[in-house]
Amino acid sequence: MRPSIRANQDVHIGLAGDRGTLCVCVFAILAFIACCLPAHADADDSTSTLDTLKGLSVQELMSIKVTSVARHPEKLLETASAIQVITADEIRRSGATSLAEVLRLADNLQVAQKNSHDWAISARGFNTALANKLLVMIDGRTVYTPLFSGVFWDIQDYPLEDIDRIEVISGPGGTLWGANAVNGVINIITKSAADTKGAYVEGGGGSQLEQLAVARYGGSLSSDTDFRVYGKYTDRGDEMLSDGQPSSDSWHQERGGFRLDSNPSASDTLSVHGDVYNGDENEPTGGVAVTSGGNLVGRWSRTFSADSDMSLQTYVDQTQLMDPVPALSLGGIPLAPAGYLHDALTTYDLDFQHRLLAGLKHHIVWGLGYRRTEDRVVNAPALAFLPTTLGQNLFSTFAQDEIELAPNLSYILGTKLEHNDYTGWELEPNTRLNWIFHGDQALWAAVSRAVRTPSQIDRDLREAAPPRVALLEGNPDFESEKLIAYEIGYRAQVASRFSGSVSTFYNDYTDLRSTSYTPVTLLPFYFANNLEGHTYGAELTGDYQVADNWSLHAGYTLLSEHLHIKPGQVDINDGLNETADPKHQYSLRSSLDLPRQVQWDAALRWVDSLPINNGPTLGTVPSYLELNSRLAWQATRQLELSINGENLLHNHHAEYGFPGPDRVEIERSVYVKLAWRR
Repeated sequence: MRPSIRANQDVHIGLAGDRGTLCVCVFAILAFIACCLPAHADADDSTSTLDTLKGLSVQELMSIKVTSVARHPEKLLETASAIQVITADEIRRSGATSLAEVLRLADNLQVAQKNSHDWAISARGFNTALANKLLVMIDGRTVYTPLFSGVFWDIQDYPLEDIDRIEVISGPGGTLWGANAVNGVINIITKSAADTKGAYVEGGGGSQLEQLAVARYGGSLSSDTDFRVYGKYTDRGDEMLSDGQPSSDSWHQERGGFRLDSNPSASDTLSVHGDVYNGDENEPTGGVAVTSGGNLVGRWSRTFSADSDMSLQTYVDQTQLMDPVPALSLGGIPLAPAGYLHDALTTYDLDFQHRLLAGLKHHIVWGLGYRRTEDRVVNAPALAFLPTTLGQNLFSTFAQDEIELAPNLSYILGTKLEHNDYTGWELEPNTRLNWIFHGDQALWAAVSRAVRTPSQIDRDLREAAPPRVALLEGNPDFESEKLIAYEIGYRAQVASRFSGSVSTFYNDYTDLRSTSYTPVTLLPFYFANNLEGHTYGAELTGDYQVADNWSLHAGYTLLSEHLHIKPGQVDINDGLNETADPKHQYSLRSSLDLPRQVQWDAALRWVDSLPINNGPTLGTVPSYLELNSRLAWQATRQLELSINGENLLHNHHAEYGFPGPDRVEIERSVYVKLAWRR
């Protein structure tokens, strides 16, 4: 379901009380039985396979190489940014079945499930209908939509078994990644074809997740060329409204793709990969949304030396949407009937990057980029974008220099310069200082500027379509939203079994989106840049290896938001329309390897209450405490059986949406998965 402009029509998930109690009992019984099972005849082989799937130690975790902070590999310990890494093992042991679910593993994100197929995901606040200040990439391909300004999480997915890691940056990333990387960057990185040889099949189902099927096969075409192909099918049932009735938001999606990796020489790497998908989503407001699309990505990399390399990436991405739009009325007066909005977007992207060592102290990375988007819309009676056909160009260049001031002290200075068709030139500089001391501790600080450039929703929206009376319009003079961010962080491996990090920030925003009214006639309302203010907070994480077979992870975030209307200006939502965020979040995860090739994982999370301003008054989503758990048994060397439970502490609870009978609440659910690899 797509975001309503006036109010988020939010939906969630639910279960009956008796079935919920049964789920908890089943988990307890299976945990006891699994521990008492005799060892399988293939115990040695099973143990060998299980060892390859075990999680990273604390030392290995801090040595993970990440690329999103500096656009080249560097150890996690040495990054001058608030970054968290979701590893392949954490993804597998979470029991998650979609990318959106996996992102709950990142403590520095705000993640809320709105209904069966829609999610609200953001970093450091502004988690409204579509979080418009978070940049998301999959293998370097941006999935930010220019029509509504945000990410449609219902169409972003992949076989989770083939994801290498997810790098989550909270804080600006505009210098390297450009506009809209304001509050954070999510970089989803899949495994190379060389790392996914053989067959993998996964199937499962249960309550809510009714059917899940994944199949992948990888192999070699030659001594230097590997490939894989995959298919994935997901079918989820209706969820529950707060009054106990079905929310009519069942959906299904099928997708497939391929990847080809080649090393034609010792210094060259080629990669080509692509995906196609198609899905249907029932909407609680009536009608069926249809989504489809595909992409093709090509990348060439050449290494000149240990300190110099270049890459050239290009992709084409097509998405198509047919979305039901409810009838529009004001005070009981009908303004426009219901209908369908059709959108077809094609994106062409070219990105070049070069890294080099200048002298002995300057590690430079620079690049050029070009993006062309072509959007064609068939308007609904109640929702329109004018013009209906729009082509836009984005030109960019960036450069960043990491200067070695001392053996363990570096100063980073860089900027990105972009030109878009709405606001012209935009500058996004940053400066960072990184000090690594005692070999296993790092202290860093940063000051950055980032912008969210206007999207079609800001400039070209009209609700309802002409010639009807408009209730809300875009503003041709809407400007970029601007941020100056101040950050200080500390990351350390305190002991052989414990590591942790803390990041603090103060964000100063100007020209935030507001909603104004037309003098004399009042209508139409229109978007303006009449809000400003600041946010501040902290993000803490800790990893503790209790024993060789048991690890714990804890996280906490604090977010305080203070937005207000500019002096002499107006906003009909009183400055509340851009925020829907909890002030506090806590999480605790446990991963335990039991005897007899059994694994037990549990994840507890507490989310503070959050305000929702998508109704006639300010509403509230209550705070909640929930538990997810997974029990897995490696039955043979190839076969793994797991039972997974989500939201086990309550029959149902709300995570998003304005209070009322049409708010969807998230149900307790249990499903079984069977995975076979060879």
